[in-house]
Amino acid sequence: MRPRHLAWPLAGGLGVVAYGAIHEVRAFTLRRVNVPVLAPGSRPLRVLHLSDAHMRPNQRRKQEWLRGLAALEPDLVVNTGDNLSHLDALPSVLDAYGGLLDVPGVFVFGSNDYFSPVFKNPLAYLTGGTGTASKGSWERQPDLPFEPMRRAFTDRGWLDLTNRHDALTVAGVRLDFAGVDDPHLEYDELDDIAPDPSADLSIGVAHAPYLRVLDRWNSLGYPLIMAGHTHGGQLCLPFYGALVTNCDLDRSRAKGLHTHRTDGHEPSWLHVSAGLGTSPFAPVRIACRPEATLLTLTGIDSPRS
Repeated sequence: MRPRHLAWPLAGGLGVVAYGAIHEVRAFTLRRVNVPVLAPGSRPLRVLHLSDAHMRPNQRRKQEWLRGLAALEPDLVVNTGDNLSHLDALPSVLDAYGGLLDVPGVFVFGSNDYFSPVFKNPLAYLTGGTGTASKGSWERQPDLPFEPMRRAFTDRGWLDLTNRHDALTVAGVRLDFAGVDDPHLEYDELDDIAPDPSADLSIGVAHAPYLRVLDRWNSLGYPLIMAGHTHGGQLCLPFYGALVTNCDLDRSRAKGLHTHRTDGHEPSWLHVSAGLGTSPFAPVRIACRPEATLLTLTGIDSPRS
C-alpha cells in the first residue's frame, strides 16, 4: 500500500483515539441492573457499586458527577477500590463521595490506593494483562494516603473489608460480607469461612476478580460477588468487546452482571464494574464508558439455571 493510501486509515485511528481521550473518558454513565438474590417477597435493596475512580485533583467533572449520585438515595454503597491516582487526591475523593459517605457502605482497596501510578508499556498490557502483578513492580513502599483514607471512610461508618468478615443491617436486611485485599497484588488472604446462615444475604467483595477468589467464594456458597479492576477492558472493539481484563477473568465477563460457577455448586451472581477512571498515563476509553452501577437486589421469583 502506498503511503498516501495509509492516510485515511491512520486518520480514522487517530480520530477514534481522540474521541476516546476527549469525549468518552468523560461520558460518565449510570448503569442499572436487577439481581434476584434475596428471599422471595423481600423488599428491593438498592446498592450503588463504585470502583476505580482513579481520582486526580483537577478532575472537576468527575467529582461533580459523583457528588450527584447521592440523589439516588441508595441503601448501601459498595466501593471496590482504586480511589486514588495522585498524591493529593484524597480531599477530592472525600468531597466527590460527599453525601454517599453518610449512607451505609463497605470498601476494599486496590493497588492504586497504595501506589501512585507509573508509566507502563501499553503493548505489554495488551499482550500480557492476564496475570497478577509482578512482585517486583511493588517493591517500593506505598506512597498514597491509604491509611488516612481508611480512617476517613470508617469514621463516616463504612466497613473496612480488607481481608475481613463483617456484617451490617440495611433497611431491615441483614447482610454478611467477606472481603479481601487486592488480589492483583496477591495481598488477598482467603479463608474457608462459609456465609453466616442467619444473614439474609452474603456478599463477597474484592477489587480484582481473579478466579481463585471467585472460585473460593462460589464454592463456599456466597450468592453475590462484587469486584472492579478491569475497567471493562477500557479499550473495546465493536462486536468483540474487551481486548484484555488485566486479570485471569475471561473477556466476556469484563464488566456487568454475570454468573460464576465451580463444579458441583450453585452459581453465584458476579457483578464487575467497568469503573470511573483511567491511569493518567492512559487517559482514554473506547467503546467502554466510565460507569457506576445501581444494583437493585430483589427477591428470587424462580430458580436460577
